[in-house]
Amino acid sequence: MRIQDVKVRVCFNGRGDHGIEADVVVEGRMGRAMSPSGASRGTNEAVPFFDDDPDKTVSQFNRNFAAKIRGLDAADPAGITWALRNIDRTKNYSRIGGSLAYAVSVAASEAEAKASGVPLCRAIDPKSGTLPFPLGNTIGGGKHASDLSPAFQEILVAPLGARNVREAIEINLKVHKGVGKKLSKMLKYPVGRGDEGGWSPGLTDIEAMGVVSQVVGEVQDETGRRIRMGVDVAADSLHDPKKGGYYYRTTKKTLSREEQMVFVSELCDRYDLLYLEDPLYEDDFDGYAQLHAALKDVLVTGDDLYTTDVERLKVGVSKSSTNGVIMKVNQIGTLWEAQQFSNLAKKTGHVVIASHRSGDNEGGHLAHFAVGFRCGLMKSGVVGGERTSKLNELIRIGEQLGTSAKMASVRP
Repeated sequence: MRIQDVKVRVCFNGRGDHGIEADVVVEGRMGRAMSPSGASRGTNEAVPFFDDDPDKTVSQFNRNFAAKIRGLDAADPAGITWALRNIDRTKNYSRIGGSLAYAVSVAASEAEAKASGVPLCRAIDPKSGTLPFPLGNTIGGGKHASDLSPAFQEILVAPLGARNVREAIEINLKVHKGVGKKLSKMLKYPVGRGDEGGWSPGLTDIEAMGVVSQVVGEVQDETGRRIRMGVDVAADSLHDPKKGGYYYRTTKKTLSREEQMVFVSELCDRYDLLYLEDPLYEDDFDGYAQLHAALKDVLVTGDDLYTTDVERLKVGVSKSSTNGVIMKVNQIGTLWEAQQFSNLAKKTGHVVIASHRSGDNEGGHLAHFAVGFRCGLMKSGVVGGERTSKLNELIRIGEQLGTSAKMASVRP
């Protein structure tokens, strides 16, 4: 399974931002992958590009480093990671770019899977067979939408009562469409959508939560399937390091750390939230631990807290900070590094959520990560081609895996 050729180029994602795409050839079969990008990024994430320049990133690799990847075993993702790390020799891929590391590692695994005649998820884990529930955003705010939208980055729904992936996707679509209709009727004007396809209304966070809750109740009654709500607070985007508080733009109020914890805890009780992501600043491991201890039926989930980094997860485990983790491959760099993070998370009792980025692309790789890493949830949006590509790929994977495929068990 030796890599015969590798080439990278600059391409564009669904938000119009730059990404790195890689083609890797193994036994005459080509794997292709393009890096996503995030608007809300943790400070500990891999650096996307060398010298903040995608063209420099590509020219440097094709000229100086591609030869060091040719000849490597595509069936050895750890070996590919160490080759990239030895080229880069920085913690955050600042020399070659995390976007390039992502694209090359994923394309290599896809090429190896094609050469082996198996889906990518089975190349990641030959025994994988559970399908994640789609976690879909209905209303988007924060850095993903305009300044008039809610401060919360996402108000989400998880159709845990669905019998299969297709039904789960359709339930999320019903909620999304229902929210759009209710918002248009309430606000008397067409409501736009943010980066990830969630509606972007001029409402406070509480008003937006109320709308989604109403529609969730209606869709539950219509379908007879249980739907749980969730929130991605993305608290780093609200946090004022000088004041140590959290600023909410629609109400123009700043909450102290203690007030923020009370606020999100009350939301969990009021709306029976399944999921609470990034409720506090990215280094507040102790605050997360307090919320985790208090919220018994909630997935207190770290994204910016961990940035798919094993060493940061070890800190969280030592403090019992969370019971859910976001896994984004491009945060850490390579597919193998993300798998080590996922393995530790599951070993320590966490639910792993495979997540897209706000600047994503038409590739369906996320669905294979979610199945290959045995994730409980896949956060991929609801509408928009770069979102539905992941959801449709889940349906195809279910067909490939056949009757042995089952929906994941998600318990906080």
